[in-house]
Amino acid sequence: MRGPTRSLSRSAAIVGIGATEFSKASGRSELQLACEAVLAAIRDAGLTPADVDGMVTFTAETSSENHVARNVGIGDLTHFSRVHHGGGAACGTVAQAAAAIHAGLADVVVCWRAFNERSGERYGLGQADRPMDSNADRAAYSWMTPFGLSTPAQWVAMNARRYMHEYGATSEDFGRVAVTARRHAATNPKAWFHGRPITLEEHQASRWIAEPLHLLDCCQETDGGQAVVVVSAERAKDLPHKPAYVVGAAQGQAKDQHMMTSYYRPAISGLPEMGVVGNQLWAQSGLTPDDVQAAVLYDHFTPFVLPQLEELGFCGRGEARHFIADGHLDLGGRLPSNTHGGQLGEAYLHGMNGIAEGVRLVRGTSPNQPDDVTNVVVTAGTGVPTSGLVLGA
Repeated sequence: MRGPTRSLSRSAAIVGIGATEFSKASGRSELQLACEAVLAAIRDAGLTPADVDGMVTFTAETSSENHVARNVGIGDLTHFSRVHHGGGAACGTVAQAAAAIHAGLADVVVCWRAFNERSGERYGLGQADRPMDSNADRAAYSWMTPFGLSTPAQWVAMNARRYMHEYGATSEDFGRVAVTARRHAATNPKAWFHGRPITLEEHQASRWIAEPLHLLDCCQETDGGQAVVVVSAERAKDLPHKPAYVVGAAQGQAKDQHMMTSYYRPAISGLPEMGVVGNQLWAQSGLTPDDVQAAVLYDHFTPFVLPQLEELGFCGRGEARHFIADGHLDLGGRLPSNTHGGQLGEAYLHGMNGIAEGVRLVRGTSPNQPDDVTNVVVTAGTGVPTSGLVLGA
């Protein structure tokens, strides 16, 4: 299926990125983290809070646009929106910002995410201890939790086991994703795991979380905030940094979609929602996977990196394990990926820090900068309704 062909390609650009430090105990409120990240991004863009007239964030964000705006000095807003589905919202925030600018609803839009995910509410603990309520999402989980499917790792383990059965993948194939991410994090001074690479043997020796997922297949938990600033392509020309143009921006939900538990489809070894996103990205941009030089792939759990590569067309079905084993995600490979360390190595900020790394790759300022990067694909959370970007020079 091809997505909509009316395109906002290159009508907007990301011109500012800003973040707090990434920690396990921030010692301050989520609102303060949000304000720090938003201010840092606005300053990086060479703008002031008074220039901002649009704000986009996640429905999971605890700090509303009015509180952030009041605390950082943002005035009148002409556009504000939120995107559902946890980490699947990440690139969707930029898509909505670019759409608002393209439609003339706003001129300068800030997208952000901030939370105390380690010292506060820990998403990795899942649903078991959360109080019941009457909404449809919570009711859907009642078909899972009584049978021991309570946490994100347990949900992903089901898909991972089926992928292994269908394509012959092994735990070592998943481990290579983690080893590559941690190698990149080790040389990124901003990463939580700076200076701490791992070996495949260490991955294999790490304790089980939910077979076939080891501890080192699972992303970390992070306190922190990340923001980006989006403006029109025309305005971007007058700002300090090299723009990262929004060459493609898409959201995607596939048939019979659940929140990380889409077990009722004919096959559960793929991520068809990422295929919906990919089809739109290539149609909007006029590009193909061959035109992309680097990627930032959402890596909350290593097994879901493999079908992302396949859904986006970088390799065929079941071939991602060979693609990774051949070193194509490394700096010297065909598709250097998660050069900041990803959520496994840098920080788990629901994918917003991955968008910032995509911007750095286009600017040429990544801590692990590959040669000759023109186009970068960035993905958001997988297993849920999701989103993606192509950022270009």
